[in-house]
Amino acid sequence: MAITRKQLLKSALAAAPLPILLAGGPTLARAAGSDAAPLDPTPMCDDGDETHEQIEGPYFKPNSPARTAIADGLPGTRLTLSGFVFGIACQPIANALLDFWQADNSGAYDNTGFRLRGHQFSDARGAFTLSTIVPGLYPGRTRHIHVKVQAPNHPVLTTQLYFPGEPRNSTDTLYDPALLMTVRTVGSGREASFDFVLNVTGTPPTSTPPTTPTTPPSTPGGTTWAAGHTYAAGDRVTYNGVTYRCLQGHTAQAGWEPPNVPALWQPA
Repeated sequence: MAITRKQLLKSALAAAPLPILLAGGPTLARAAGSDAAPLDPTPMCDDGDETHEQIEGPYFKPNSPARTAIADGLPGTRLTLSGFVFGIACQPIANALLDFWQADNSGAYDNTGFRLRGHQFSDARGAFTLSTIVPGLYPGRTRHIHVKVQAPNHPVLTTQLYFPGEPRNSTDTLYDPALLMTVRTVGSGREASFDFVLNVTGTPPTSTPPTTPTTPPSTPGGTTWAAGHTYAAGDRVTYNGVTYRCLQGHTAQAGWEPPNVPALWQPA
């Protein structure tokens, strides 16, 4: 079997030290040839399928907590989902927002709190890992996990991920085989993988965000938003003339401007 460009890239990303990745990510991503034609947006980055956006559904909630483990203490089969976020040139995208939500073991969504909900950001390699459980069956649907993915300063992709071999895959009208995860059983749990490919051109960010604010902060509670500044929940900033309130503490990064990350900022 021929090795695909994505497989080559993922092997290199897993093996290379982080400083090398930070210095040479885009070159590494084009290892198959710098003149290779850009790929169509696709969940696999090599298979030529188009990216399939799916409906949000009725149970999305903004302002999910920042965390990579969303099922601590909940019953169910443990599931670890990992993968990468790529652009259409098969380049890893750092600092991409991934916001996950799903049903619990019995097929119910938590609409009052944030059980089985959480967001995270891809690392400098474009990698992400989610610790959760296998969702139960929701009436009329096959098993699935909802996700919103957004490269910095780009539109949000809303989609759903599916499990192979599920009987309801053949009857769920929303099911899309292009969005199947690769899943295997490991001990009493499961491991899944899926790579997102966003319709993003140019060179995505491949380094860590600056640690020094690009704009010196002014008085607390009325600052001008600045990358590199640490904000606490409740802080207020202005950006492009609009006032925003911080929803959860974080250190701002380029691409996380208030209008771009509703999980972190809300218009005041």
